[in-house]
Amino acid sequence: MNTVAVLDYGMGNLRSVCKAIEHVAPKATVQIVTEADAVRRADRVVFPGQGAIGGCVAALGVRGLREALLDAMRSKPFLGICLGLQALYERSEEGGGTACLGILPGRVKLFPRERMKDAATGQALKVPHMGWNQVHQERAHPLWKGIPQDSRFYFVHSYYAEADRPEEVAGTTEYALRFTSAAAHENIFAVQFHPEKSQAAGLKLLENFVAWDGGA
Repeated sequence: MNTVAVLDYGMGNLRSVCKAIEHVAPKATVQIVTEADAVRRADRVVFPGQGAIGGCVAALGVRGLREALLDAMRSKPFLGICLGLQALYERSEEGGGTACLGILPGRVKLFPRERMKDAATGQALKVPHMGWNQVHQERAHPLWKGIPQDSRFYFVHSYYAEADRPEEVAGTTEYALRFTSAAAHENIFAVQFHPEKSQAAGLKLLENFVAWDGGA
């Protein structure tokens, strides 16, 4: 049995994520879970999120999900989406400075408005970064299988991850500056974009995740 737990802590676009996974993996059991025991029983875990990082971290603690989530990151295939990527780092600038989960070394920063200009045209770029953009695969990974280099994915975010370890950067994107749009560490893979909204490339990534054994 292949059970996929999609974590519900009150801040995720859960239905569209579940529907997308069910579409690419009809034989998998996809469950929206709110309890730590359900996270521990699952074969693989998806950690989606949108909104404020402070609310995310607080909700995990209030619901008793933090330890179960950390256990999952150590032992089973794990996919973070949007806020689920940012939460993996040490700190975020959001809210004047917020401690995150500290799984990956690095920080999350607000796009600097004074630098938000298109390099080619000089045109001002909007924050949040919203819409389609290319992701450059910085290294091979099972979740990139069958996805062409520089494929376009759908983004919605005002903060971006700046990783300390280059070897953990699986994908980058340009939006006035180059930022980490995909991170990988052992059995963890996380993306800033929304694969469930990214048509063929996003669905392929989710299909790859459901088939992934957590190895390199």
